[in-house]
Amino acid sequence: MTAPAGSATADVAVVGTGLIGLAAAVALAERGLDVLLVGQPRPGESSPAGAGMLAPSLEDTNPGASADPVHQFAVASLARYPGYLQSLTDRSGVPVPLNRRGILRVALHASEADTLRQLQGANAHWLDAPDVLAIEPGLAPVAGAMFYPTGGAVDNLALLEALAAAIARSPRIRWIRTDVRAIAVNGSGATCATSNGGTPVRSAHVVLAAGAWVNGIAGLPRLLPIEPYRGQMFSVAATGAAVLRHVVYGPDAYLVPRGDRVLVGATMERAGFDADTTDEALASIRSGAAAFWPVVSTATTTAKWAGLRPVTPDLLPILGRDPDHPSLIYACGHSRNGILMAPLTGDCVVALVTGDAPPADLSAFGVARFSRDT
Repeated sequence: MTAPAGSATADVAVVGTGLIGLAAAVALAERGLDVLLVGQPRPGESSPAGAGMLAPSLEDTNPGASADPVHQFAVASLARYPGYLQSLTDRSGVPVPLNRRGILRVALHASEADTLRQLQGANAHWLDAPDVLAIEPGLAPVAGAMFYPTGGAVDNLALLEALAAAIARSPRIRWIRTDVRAIAVNGSGATCATSNGGTPVRSAHVVLAAGAWVNGIAGLPRLLPIEPYRGQMFSVAATGAAVLRHVVYGPDAYLVPRGDRVLVGATMERAGFDADTTDEALASIRSGAAAFWPVVSTATTTAKWAGLRPVTPDLLPILGRDPDHPSLIYACGHSRNGILMAPLTGDCVVALVTGDAPPADLSAFGVARFSRDT
């Protein structure tokens, strides 16, 4: 595209600097495209606030869920992680810890155990109570657990650091650290106006990855049904009985071991853009975790925080081209699965920009599934 003088130009502009935006920018640059990354960190962003859980099957309630294209997308993105992190470390020099020891989904009562047993399959198998305590002796006696051997967690803070370092090293990415206030799309590309009144950003394609704040951008061709849902968490020191090896998921809380601490989460609250923690919510999480990990009842909190997830009505991302404006590509609204889906989302964004066939079925993620006036 031909740009007027006084504008910043690139093949692609990526709007948003959370995990999805950074992953998309790196993937595009690796494909040889020039990228303008536009945005800056915001208080309450979900990417640094998450626990990094990688669990595509964890909340399945249907034994046939593995055939669903949404589930297949999540599983495929999980499979990308080991190679993805190794390649990212090679480019950035920043190692990213990955826990692939598996996930325990514990049943507190016999009725819960009966329900979970029905989900056994290729990606999960049942552990009786003695087997659960054998691998995690710090847990309370439970009725058993479904074990997901391929699941785990990634250190999302290290992942963000590695992506930022890879971007800093890439000659094809320029990071403009200001917010986008408006986007104009037309047949020849897109123009982004920045909030600081600086140079307009012009590109042949624009990737919208602005998280919970996406609807604050003027000029979008449709209102996106994305709103912030607050997730509150806290951490305790991992010492003595508080040492865990596996991610543990219970009915009302989950535990994610990370180095010298254990992350305990999380709420799912419709609280607008309020990213503060509340004593009531943190106490509720602690009580839920104590039902299967008693040590948390008296453990000292080492940190507490909240993040604002970009949530859609069906909890699925909006990923694909705008049907009326092909230069606009959506990569937003990942709800609770942004960290899990980031590697494959980056691959799909590259395919959408270059015109290649996406490496996964995106039919469930199109923006047209929602009314324009949602």
